Formats: sequence, C-alpha cells, structure tokens
Amino acid sequence: MSKSLKIIALLLVAGALWFFYGDTFSQSGFQGVYEDIRSDINEVKENPHVISTIDTVNQEIQFLYGKLSEAFQENEQSTQPILEKPNLHPPSEQSFSIHNIELGDDRSEVEQQVGEHKRSSLNEYGVNWVTYHENYQNFFMAAYDEHDQVIGLYTNQDLLTSTHGIIFESSREDVLSTLPEPIDAITKGFVKYQIQDNQEYNTFTIDNNYVTIFYDKHESSTVTATLIIHTELEQQKEKFFATPSEELKEGFEYQLFDLTNAERVNHGLPVLTWEDSVRKTARNHSTDMADNNYFSHTNLEGQSPFDRMTEDAIAYRMAGENLATGQPSSIFAHEGLMNSLGHRENKLHKDYRSLAVGVAFNTESQPFYTENYVTK
Repeated sequence: MSKSLKIIALLLVAGALWFFYGDTFSQSGFQGVYEDIRSDINEVKENPHVISTIDTVNQEIQFLYGKLSEAFQENEQSTQPILEKPNLHPPSEQSFSIHNIELGDDRSEVEQQVGEHKRSSLNEYGVNWVTYHENYQNFFMAAYDEHDQVIGLYTNQDLLTSTHGIIFESSREDVLSTLPEPIDAITKGFVKYQIQDNQEYNTFTIDNNYVTIFYDKHESSTVTATLIIHTELEQQKEKFFATPSEELKEGFEYQLFDLTNAERVNHGLPVLTWEDSVRKTARNHSTDMADNNYFSHTNLEGQSPFDRMTEDAIAYRMAGENLATGQPSSIFAHEGLMNSLGHRENKLHKDYRSLAVGVAFNTESQPFYTENYVTK
C-alpha cells in the first residue's frame, strides 16, 4: 500500500472513531474511549445473533475457499501441456509392440527412447513393473529380466501397434476374427487355471508370449488395454495368486493408483494426488474383509466407508469407495472396475482430487483391493 493510501486509511479510521466516541473523549479522554470500546466489543462477542452471523460468514468463506481451490486446481490441470503421441510404427521382431517397444528390447534402449522411469514396484510375477509416463500421458509399464531385457509390457493408452492390425479402436469381434483362437486356461505344474469367459478380455499365445487384450464394455467392447507377458515369466508364477508380501501389497497399491490416473488422462480428467492419510483406512478395510471372509462396503460393525473415514479423522467434502477381489493383480482389478458402471463412475469422477489404495491378502493369497477417493 502506498504512503498516501495509508494516510487516507488512517484518517478514515480516526473519523469513524470520532463519530462514535467523540463525546466520550471530550468527557473522559483516551481512558474513557478505551473502556467504551472494550465494553462494546464484549457486548458484540456475547450477542447470539452476532455469533450466529459470524458462524454463517465463516462457513461461507470456507465454502468460497473450497470453490476457489477447486478452480485453481482445474486451471492448473488445464495448463498442463498435452504431449504428442509418439510416432508409432509396426513391430519388427514380435507381433505386438507398445510405444514402439517389443519384448526382448534392452532397458537402455527403452530409456533412451522414453526417459527415466517414474516408479518401480513389485508385481505378481516376482519382478518389478517399471512405469513410464509424463504426467500420466503416454503411459506404459515394462518388466525386465536379470539381463535388463523386456519380458513384460502393459498399457491402457493408445500406444499399441501390431502386425495383425490390432489397435485401440479395434472391436472384440475384430480381435477374435484376426488372432488365433484364445486360450481358455493356463496350466501351471499339474493344475489348470481356467480363464474367465466374461467378454472383458481374451488371452492368446503368440510369439511364445501370453497376450491379453482387454475390452471396454461401455465403449462398444473396443480394445482398452494390452498385457504382454513372456511365457517363461508366466511360468515363474506357480499359482493363480502370487505369494503375499509387504512389498507386493505396496506394489499393488501404487500400480492401481497409477492405472487409475492413466485412465483419467484418457478421458480428459485431472490426475489424482496420492492421499497417504487415507491409506490406513483403505488397508484396514481390505484387511478386515480378508481376515473375516466377507466383501462389502459396509463392515461387520455396520460402518460405511464414510463412517470409517470419519473415525480415522479424515476430513473431506466428497468421498467414494471402490472394492475388488478375486483378481490376481491390479491390472485385472482395474480393468474389471472400469467395466462395472458404478466403480467406473468413481474412477472417472471429475470432482475427486485424491486417492489412496489399500490391499490385503487372505489365507489363500487372494488380494482384496480398496480404493478410497476424497476431495477435501
């Protein structure tokens, strides 16, 4: 504030004080004015109408602050530069490539092309999913063997090319009419694990790889994601569910978080921040379901997701919850949730701002997934 404005402000304050307390000053001086002001303030503070008005104003200020924060976040998201899609070309050695990367490529070649990874976390195959993206644009995950060669790839963005002509706009009918007959089971040792025929995905054996094509049932069953796993890596996984560990629990949690953000980018939505304060709530509910053999948003004590968040002192203006189980990985859990309308709406809700995921395993190694979405 300039010096002249300060002088004007002081004159206005002095004029207001003289208007209200000029007579008191003439009779009792500064001490009299001080006592009158203190008495008036106490009367105002104790007036119930004034208190109610102050509370209302405070609530409106908080509401306005929330709206301004949302507008700021949306504006910040809108200013994020939209990256160009890479110039994709058909694979040269394999039938499929993702972001021009094929199984067998060296990690050094991958990172020379796409840059440093954003996250590395344990997956169900006992190796890490290494995640590449730029603010979740051009998102894909790669797995490497001990020689740093690509042995697994996944994407849920339009980064797929194929010598068979399969792309993300392809329909399920196109895929089934073009590729070999999909398999109906995977054999591990002496056990044959059936592949669920729910029209949400098909798995094929091509080029000594297991290629799983996922479909979006809410987008005319077009291709929405692709998972490519080398046969040797698949056979390393001895059972349908992986062996539980703290590292795998955390890996599944962050993978489901990343997959959700990559999906939101596909639909032009702002990415969510990781809400670590909510992870405990999500993990506790997954653990409760796994330990007590039930699957529900309402726990055995009758608490809803909102009750559990409140009990854990989580402040929020909006909240939602997604649950999944029976899926061997976060990839399958995410794709299943996207094909379930209510869960899909949570994942793609434009007003959510953050997310935490909690995972737990039951005695049969089956993972339980809880996603808690919040807007504070």
